[in-house]
Amino acid sequence: MESSVAMCGLLCLLFSQAVPMCVPTDYTLYEERHECDFCVAINTTICMGFCYSRDSNMKELAGPRFLVQRGCTYDQVEYRTVILPGCPLHANPLFTYPVALSCHCGTCNTDSDECAHKASSGDGPRCTKPLRNIYPYPGLSNYIHPN
Repeated sequence: MESSVAMCGLLCLLFSQAVPMCVPTDYTLYEERHECDFCVAINTTICMGFCYSRDSNMKELAGPRFLVQRGCTYDQVEYRTVILPGCPLHANPLFTYPVALSCHCGTCNTDSDECAHKASSGDGPRCTKPLRNIYPYPGLSNYIHPN
């Protein structure tokens, strides 16, 4: 009995690793404004992972029940604001970005989320100005100052 429970647990563990899930994932945003002196690297989380989708070739005959399109999107999100360093007085130094707290598979809300896949620019330069890192700490206010 104990060996079958252990085997079941092991199989579940192995299977969960083989099937990607929709979860918050660490991500670094780079924000650079032409009027400010620095490029800022901001560590945050975004929703990434696999969600089941189905698009039948026979959807005209089968109807919409064979059309299932879901993406990994925000379930709960918090917005934080950083003060960009090196901005002149006439420029707005505030930059607000999302932090994924939890994610789910569902239809993308185009009113609030970026729903299109954007091609990566590769490993090229992300900034043309000197880089400053911003490290948010849990429990602090939503206004985060650079180090």
